[in-house]
Amino acid sequence: MTKPSPTARERIVAGAADMISRRGLNATSIRETAKHARAPLGSTYHYFPEGKQQLATEAVRHTGAWAARSLRRELEAGPVAGLQAFLALWRKIVMDSDFRAGCPVLAVSIEEPPADETPTALTAAAEVFDEWESLLAGSLREHGADPEQAAQVATLVVAAVEGTVAMCRAKRSTQPLDRTAAQLEALILTTIRA
Repeated sequence: MTKPSPTARERIVAGAADMISRRGLNATSIRETAKHARAPLGSTYHYFPEGKQQLATEAVRHTGAWAARSLRRELEAGPVAGLQAFLALWRKIVMDSDFRAGCPVLAVSIEEPPADETPTALTAAAEVFDEWESLLAGSLREHGADPEQAAQVATLVVAAVEGTVAMCRAKRSTQPLDRTAAQLEALILTTIRA
């Protein structure tokens, strides 16, 4: 059975996620996103009448859901398998892009928002981080970790992986990912054995 081809809207959202992961939110325009997604500019405005913030919000949610699907599936085998899958997702992105792309959720999170508002994309990023942490913490608890420690370790895992992806891009090397992976795996094993 063949996988259905993505709709124009899905291509635009995925294209926006890719552009944001490479350039950041402020350096990503609707026009460039439409071109990158091979979609007419008019359809971009049709699907996202609220403009760039709406598109960025959808791109963040798209990335969050994509990573969460993989995480859920792999966490069925336990928290170490989940960690390894989470790391593998980001390793593939940095390697396939020749260290030019990272995480669009992080990219949206680190850009300064306007002083008088919290953009919807930033709120969506917080929700994505919460979901990833929740999935990891749930698996840790299921495997014997204390609930508070599970929450703390899950936050550390997400923060460490996101920071490590940025380091990989800067250093043009996966060495930070390898080092972080070894330490996080050891921490998870200690947490579920305690």
